[in-house]
Amino acid sequence: MTFSNSAELLSFHWVAYSIYAAMIISVVAWFGYNLTRKEAKSVFRIPFYWYMAFLVAGGVGHHIFTYNTIPWVSQDIDRHNIKADATYEFEIENHKWIGLPEKVVVQCGQTIKFDVHSRDLVYGFGLFRQDGSMVMQMQVNPGTDVNGILDSNDILWTFNHNGSFDLTSTEYSGPDQYTEDGKDLMLVKNLVQVVGCNKGGKK
Repeated sequence: MTFSNSAELLSFHWVAYSIYAAMIISVVAWFGYNLTRKEAKSVFRIPFYWYMAFLVAGGVGHHIFTYNTIPWVSQDIDRHNIKADATYEFEIENHKWIGLPEKVVVQCGQTIKFDVHSRDLVYGFGLFRQDGSMVMQMQVNPGTDVNGILDSNDILWTFNHNGSFDLTSTEYSGPDQYTEDGKDLMLVKNLVQVVGCNKGGKK
């Protein structure tokens, strides 16, 4: 079981957690039913406790056995051995992006390194699909190293689905990011475009 992007992962967890929530609700219903019985029988207690143990084991086991199927987990752990196909560097100051290219075109399956530097505040770096769902994000902290060079905030990401993705800050850094009518001044439409994937994802 593998997931090529966060949308696939979200769909899987939606189904898994819906089933798990229904099972949790059934525990409450089971417990309530036994409270209303005039004569409680001990025979109901043994399967109840076994059921509870099953739910605990299932909840923990779900995360243990699926964490490594999340595409960015293994990549982040092993990132020191991964060479990015391309690197894009940006700076942020006074709620404005500095050095943004007009368009970032990514071929399907490429691993891209986004290296972002803040000159003043804590910002975020987030890519979003056209339906508003998030592809990925990271926090961008300000500061400089001992040589006075701006600290790096970077993330590796492998793109396996075609699409055009919007960029904006995902951290609240004050009201200056927005106009009085709520327009996001740090929103850059269609900055990243991924091409070359088939309909099912990947090449």
